[in-house]
Amino acid sequence: MTTKKARIGIVTVSDRASAGVYEDISGKAIIATLHDYLTSAWEPVYEVIPDEQPEIEAMLKRMVDEDGCCLVVTTGGTGPAKRDVTPEATEAVCDRMMPGFGELMRTESLKYVPTAILSRQTAGLRGSSLLINLPGKPKAIRQCLDAVFPAVPYCIDLMEGPYLECDESVIQPFRPKAK
Repeated sequence: MTTKKARIGIVTVSDRASAGVYEDISGKAIIATLHDYLTSAWEPVYEVIPDEQPEIEAMLKRMVDEDGCCLVVTTGGTGPAKRDVTPEATEAVCDRMMPGFGELMRTESLKYVPTAILSRQTAGLRGSSLLINLPGKPKAIRQCLDAVFPAVPYCIDLMEGPYLECDESVIQPFRPKAK
């Protein structure tokens, strides 16, 4: 178990937010949620970029390969619109995909909106980092993170990343008991 400070990437994919047309509230919602969850030391690496697949790919690579993020969470670009290319960018940079994350997030979102089936969220592994695509709406971000985050610390443990400790009154990570 390592005790180094975790670096977590947060990427908002939005043409309008990246152009300053409106404030990015989705990325800030992810940061606030992670502050609610985590009690161990961590620092955000936060960026807002347009819906351009080459830019998304380059940012994901940079956050993992150069910035050393053990976890990268994106928001936006997961719908069926032509400019929604975050899943394609994620798949292009990942070594292995983790389809259970997207499946669970869609299942959770279907409890609230029937259009959750239009979401193409996914997750994957690059090197020793986990990348997760979230929807763009802050309320949906929290719902999806509440569903999948219990598995995130153990996934990062298995990849020999930093040990993420959580406020168990907020979110309860699952780690198998040692035998």
